[in-house]
Amino acid sequence: MENTKYQAVECGDCNTCGKCFNKVQDGTLYTILIYSENQAGILNQITAVFTRRQVNIESLNVCASSTPGVHKYTITCFCQEEMAKMLTKQIEKKIDVLQARYYTTDQIFTIEVALVKISTPVMLQDQRVNLIIRDLGARIVEVNPTYAIVEKKGRTEEILQLYERLNAVGAVLQFVRSGHIAVTKSTVEQLDRYLERRQQNR
Repeated sequence: MENTKYQAVECGDCNTCGKCFNKVQDGTLYTILIYSENQAGILNQITAVFTRRQVNIESLNVCASSTPGVHKYTITCFCQEEMAKMLTKQIEKKIDVLQARYYTTDQIFTIEVALVKISTPVMLQDQRVNLIIRDLGARIVEVNPTYAIVEKKGRTEEILQLYERLNAVGAVLQFVRSGHIAVTKSTVEQLDRYLERRQQNR
């Protein structure tokens, strides 16, 4: 995904929705997968590495991994490969970090989830709203007389397209996106290998 350009209507409140990508992003979109022990304060240590290098984090997702006691951080950022390599090395030096690796888009499977709150009166009055939802493979998960909640899973570009089209007909009340979640295409789980070697060396 070289020099990717996301285009969306700028609302002026990116701290709330994080959907504004109207500026050209330099470099390649890299996804950095980090595994760490479940210790307080590790997230601050990781994000500080990006701050020191003046690299903007596009998305961040933190969750428990399949390995007991290990948390997984999925971070995306636009940068050159040299910078991605440097960030990964600096993160891996943190005492509670078990492993950090960077990947390009074609090396991993990623998905993102978005929820769009839309006006029920607008949805009922304008047939285009339901057509947009069906056309883009989204689904309505909640409806009441005031608003409806639309869920969309997919790539960032697909999610932003849903927002833009619903917003163009004046239906959007709120919009929120998750960070990327990702798994590698490798047939071998490298974290498991690392933990096995560490156990053998004890």
